[in-house]
Amino acid sequence: MTTTKDQHVTRRQVLGAAAAVAAPALLPAGALAQDKYPSRPITLIAPWPAGGSSDGVMRAFAKSASARLGVPVIIENKPGVGGTLGASAMLQAKPDGYTLTQLPLGIYRLPHMRDMPFHPVNDLTHIVCLTGYTFGIACVADAPFKTLQEMVAYAKANPGQLEYGHTGTGTTPHLAIEEFSEKAGIKLNPVPFKGSAEIMQAILGGHIRMMSGTTEFAPHVQSGKLRLLATLGSQRNKAFADTPTVKESGWDTISESPFGIGGPKGMDPTVVQALHDAFKATLDDPEVKSALDKFFQPVIYMNTADYTAYGARTYAAEKATIERLGLAKKS
Repeated sequence: MTTTKDQHVTRRQVLGAAAAVAAPALLPAGALAQDKYPSRPITLIAPWPAGGSSDGVMRAFAKSASARLGVPVIIENKPGVGGTLGASAMLQAKPDGYTLTQLPLGIYRLPHMRDMPFHPVNDLTHIVCLTGYTFGIACVADAPFKTLQEMVAYAKANPGQLEYGHTGTGTTPHLAIEEFSEKAGIKLNPVPFKGSAEIMQAILGGHIRMMSGTTEFAPHVQSGKLRLLATLGSQRNKAFADTPTVKESGWDTISESPFGIGGPKGMDPTVVQALHDAFKATLDDPEVKSALDKFFQPVIYMNTADYTAYGARTYAAEKATIERLGLAKKS
């Protein structure tokens, strides 16, 4: 069979085109993802209302990460259901690194209390842990008690009549006080809110007399509008060195709450690494440090592997806590 010059050219063109198509397949998948990611804005869900301490810190992280990733990182507030709506949104999100969420402690706890649409270990990619909350018990300045011991005495004399605000049923500020109340032998009246900003409006407006929450109370304690009765960490907070912990006050209740950034399951490891590196770098940003200092939040860094292990470990530990408090969902 005779082959013309034009036919040779055509074959070379076809073979060349085929090779060009096949070449990317020969590259490592991670390298391909790294070249393309990120190429458009990233959504970071803050599962709390705008204006609160969590929202403020998350916006600082987003702004700093945006500068490192080269694309906007846009905060989307999804308050409600104890801070779990971000995790729920991951079930519909593509695992492409363009939809992320804060992972508060409640995502490991609430599935043991009620049916939830997500599994905190199986349905999420844990990317990086960054910080954690300082929790405290504060009351209005004119409350008829000045210490935690006096509050317990008042609550015993007035069972069920002393109300406190918290950030939602099953959240850490709620369960920490329920555990403390059980140990102290008192009955308090819990009032749920969507976030710390709403709690502050209620307590400063005189609608509730006491609160359990994050350090959004700090400026109001410093101004004298509120009184801090105790903090819930294992050690005193350096910003409130004169305020004892609940454990120091006589009741063995400790509540500490690391949180970080996560995404849907099945994310490309190269994309996860890029996000990990960008958010880890934010911890050196003076603006991020300022935001953490403003709300008295410590740096609690965990890399992807350690954070993933923490998630599985915490999910199991929360099951034991919920069962001990008699709050486990019915089978």
